[in-house]
Amino acid sequence: MSAAAAPNAHPGGHSHVFLGAAHARNERRAWMVIWLCGAMMIAEIAGGLLFGSIALVADGMHMSTHAGALLLAALAYSYAHNHAEDPRFTFGTGKLGDLAGFTSAVILAMIALLIGYEAFSRFLQPVPIHFAEAIPIACLGLAVNVVSGWLLMGPDGEGHAHGHSHGGHSHGQEGDEADETHRVATSAGAFALEVFEDGVPPRFRLTPDTDVPPLVDGVTIETVRPDGTRQMFAMADRGGWLESVQTIPEPHEFVAHVRIGAETQPVAFAEPEHASAGAHRDNNMRAAMVHVMADAAVSVLVIVGLLLARLFGWLWMDPLAGLIGACVIASWSRGLILDTGAILLDMTPDRRLAENLRRAIESDGDTISDLHLWRLGPGHLGAIVSVRTREPWGPDHYRAKLARFRGLSHVTVEVRRV
Repeated sequence: MSAAAAPNAHPGGHSHVFLGAAHARNERRAWMVIWLCGAMMIAEIAGGLLFGSIALVADGMHMSTHAGALLLAALAYSYAHNHAEDPRFTFGTGKLGDLAGFTSAVILAMIALLIGYEAFSRFLQPVPIHFAEAIPIACLGLAVNVVSGWLLMGPDGEGHAHGHSHGGHSHGQEGDEADETHRVATSAGAFALEVFEDGVPPRFRLTPDTDVPPLVDGVTIETVRPDGTRQMFAMADRGGWLESVQTIPEPHEFVAHVRIGAETQPVAFAEPEHASAGAHRDNNMRAAMVHVMADAAVSVLVIVGLLLARLFGWLWMDPLAGLIGACVIASWSRGLILDTGAILLDMTPDRRLAENLRRAIESDGDTISDLHLWRLGPGHLGAIVSVRTREPWGPDHYRAKLARFRGLSHVTVEVRRV
């Protein structure tokens, strides 16, 4: 089917779906909490109007802002899912959750300012407190927040892995078991060496680049691990490639000395490397949780302040609790703004990973002239690598070097001869 006939297809016939692994589940959680808060809001406003309690009406209005913030998160999930393959989004809709998280953080900051202003005003001009109504309402608000937090939390596990490649790109989700392939050049020809473990115990595979298969006699592989442990692997002909008779024990971090005839070539293998936890964080769900936690923290502080004010007559405890709550909310808001803002501005999400990626490419004497690493969505990173080399290697050679970096879902490699 052509791109013109398929409106949801991206140019080149591939999709860029970079949503989080638990996207669908988190969307359902957000809607569940919205229904809970919406029902509580209606009950409080209706009860307040029916029984003449302005405090109950005020708390119901406060609950409406809580539901509105969660509605923003839910709508972001829905829009990102429904437009995940819209070709207008060059790198998909994975960062829409970060945009919603940034917006929620700004709203939280404004709420913190309003609470702080109101608390400071009550220090200067104390107002009478109706303890009989205020304390039960604060306890009710805390209960709703506890239930909301319980609904939003839970083990992530929904989603599926996918992967494909094209041209100078590679795509895949975290969890794809891409084998690390190395090129071995000898006088007898060039060979591809990999650790193959697709549904079978891990074994070495040695595949010739030409139509002439290597001789079984004289082909062995000896591994040397960082602690000095050595192991010899005999090779058997499997028709088109050689495969080690022995399986490879974990971990797969060693130097493999490949002996073909009279020549021996060292090949370094390393364990798969994952990005930092921040690259996998769902900031949309994080923002929803921060709203719930902030509301719960304020409810606890208000309850404590009201109880002390009622027992000891310390009316200043109520505004003090509000001021502390405002500071806590402002702190959480600042962290969320910094994290989501960095993602929206395409800052490097993991400097350690970027440096390791550079070392992996330059390990054979090549030079990276340009490197860009950014986040595409929860658990998905994009990379653009420009390599300067004297060798006759193409993009596939360098993509193989990057196969151990899990979470690289979109890789573009440019090779320049020098």
